[in-house]
Amino acid sequence: MRYAQGGGLTDERRQFREGIRMTAAERFALSKPSSVIAKELRVSVRSVQRWRRAWDKGGPRALRSTGPASPSRLSEAQFAVLVAELARGPVAHGWPDQRWTLSRIKTVIGRRFHKSYTLQGVRKLLIRHGFSCQVPARRAVERDEDRVTGWVKETWPQVEASRRRSTPGSSLRMSPASR
Repeated sequence: MRYAQGGGLTDERRQFREGIRMTAAERFALSKPSSVIAKELRVSVRSVQRWRRAWDKGGPRALRSTGPASPSRLSEAQFAVLVAELARGPVAHGWPDQRWTLSRIKTVIGRRFHKSYTLQGVRKLLIRHGFSCQVPARRAVERDEDRVTGWVKETWPQVEASRRRSTPGSSLRMSPASR
């Protein structure tokens, strides 16, 4: 199962889910139907059926959490060192510009800690520690902010208004009958 935050569950969340499975085990002992248990615990019937099969084979112990799917390859201390390395900037590590990419961070991890990560693994590691993807805004050196602001306030509303003034039947969309 994949999680939106890019990593596994926290210890608290893992314990919470284990508690739900243990509650289900108590109800298995009372011979309650899977659909009733699923409704009471607000989980899917398939999950309850899977838990029941595990419970039949190994009892409540079979429903205990096995811990995180895979432990992080970098310890918290190593990650703190990585953050310090990233703060030094890409130029300090030999790249010509000030832009960090997943590939570059992967290279720094390999050089500094002798650990191998995939690009997706680097992404998940960073997201798990609160980093986010940010693409720098590329602006022309010649850009005049005052002129841009003036254009947005004066010219753009006129362009937008002319786009909205259209005659009936001028739409490019075709009706189902004319296809």
